[in-house]
Amino acid sequence: MSQGSKKIPRALSGLLEKHFGEWVEVAEYTGGVVSLNVDADHWVEVCRTLRDEEEFAFEQLTDLCGLDFLGFGGDEWDTQDATSAGFSRGVEGLGPGRFDWSSRPESEDLEHRFAVVVHLLSVRHNRRIRLRAFAKDEGMPVLSSLVEVWAAADWYEREAFDLFGIVFEGHADLRRILTDYGFTGHPFRKDFPLIGNVAVRYDATKKRVVYEPVEIEPRVLVPRVLRQDSRYKTDDIDLEADARAENEAQSGEVKS
Repeated sequence: MSQGSKKIPRALSGLLEKHFGEWVEVAEYTGGVVSLNVDADHWVEVCRTLRDEEEFAFEQLTDLCGLDFLGFGGDEWDTQDATSAGFSRGVEGLGPGRFDWSSRPESEDLEHRFAVVVHLLSVRHNRRIRLRAFAKDEGMPVLSSLVEVWAAADWYEREAFDLFGIVFEGHADLRRILTDYGFTGHPFRKDFPLIGNVAVRYDATKKRVVYEPVEIEPRVLVPRVLRQDSRYKTDDIDLEADARAENEAQSGEVKS
């Protein structure tokens, strides 16, 4: 990226802070794109200004998605206290999708759990920007709909509602768009089981789709550990090559 292109987002970030004040916070500047945290109470107002004001002119919404920060920063591997005998001894199995609601990691430590991220494009100024707003209530995450600002937000918001359970206030047709009729839960939430709740198949006898209990057992995938150690060499070619190399090394020592 040239120096000239780097100046555009940095100048834009200063302009945003000056224009919106406490309504926004510049979170980061990566890849030539400014990331902006927007106060949920001013979500629509900020977005409408970014679209209409000549100095911004973000006329196009290119993407909108949800985020769930439950379990953020955690992992299933006890990498600090694991022994040298193998990674499998360090498995905890407490990652996202493996705990139920009653035993989930305490989300009270999170300042916010659910967020909506929007990517905008200004064709006029050849700029991009990333917006993020956090829903205030974990139990019922609600944000105002952006359909009146950008019509393209319609199906994106339905997708975020379907997968994360985020409610977009003011959306004229907020209903599921990807999951099946009668689906229970929101599959992209971090407390939704990775194995799902039911198995679906087509029954040729009944000539319809039937739902059955899940038979998959959840488990943590343990990677195969390859060590540079002769104890683990079982391939005949490897053993022959090692023996030949050892003989050549001994022969060289005798000649010297």
